[in-house]
Amino acid sequence: MSPNVLVESIRSTLRSAADAERGAGAQAYLKSDMPSWGVRVPEVRRIVKVAVKQFPVTSPAELQKAVLELWRNAEAREERYAAIDLTGLRMVKEDLQMLPLYEEIIRTGAWWDLVDGVSHRICALLLAHRPTMTPVLLQWSTDHDMWIRRAAITAQLGAKSETDTGLLSAVISANLADNEFFIRKAIGWALREYSKTDPAWVKAFAANNSAALSPLSTREALRLLPSD
Repeated sequence: MSPNVLVESIRSTLRSAADAERGAGAQAYLKSDMPSWGVRVPEVRRIVKVAVKQFPVTSPAELQKAVLELWRNAEAREERYAAIDLTGLRMVKEDLQMLPLYEEIIRTGAWWDLVDGVSHRICALLLAHRPTMTPVLLQWSTDHDMWIRRAAITAQLGAKSETDTGLLSAVISANLADNEFFIRKAIGWALREYSKTDPAWVKAFAANNSAALSPLSTREALRLLPSD
């Protein structure tokens, strides 16, 4: 199967589902230069799922080609959401060859909805390939690109009991002095999610870094924990 057939099926169905009024609202909400067709995220996912079933990809290389075509030549944001959804196929869940693609998505997407869309993909690679991925995420945590740093911080959102607290502490500590809202929010988010698994660790981390953690990060980190 040619990846172009899959891509054109997704694109044409997305266009058919367009809602101009909703699209204008979504574009304004996201403060995006890229237009939106106004297709809700659950519907985008359904469209991708149906298309993949009808035009299945047979190899990781085919999948990457389809993802990059949708991503790089997107006319609307929903095409980029669809590209991210395609990366969720089981055949590439633990495939390190996907890492450069995820990095491209993060660097060129450069906004929270797209960057956060691949956080669970990064997490899956980390859990499957810790010796390779740990130094990558440590390097990302000090990258010049704010969105790459955010991705390093949010990379363990789904790890739960498999969270590497040394890595989590390191990527957060590297960004404690950053005044950027999206970094501070990510720090609080990462800590809050891990507090569901180990509240004592998060409480201790917040206490030990109370002088450096921003009020926003602290508030988000401790939101689910009982106050003393």
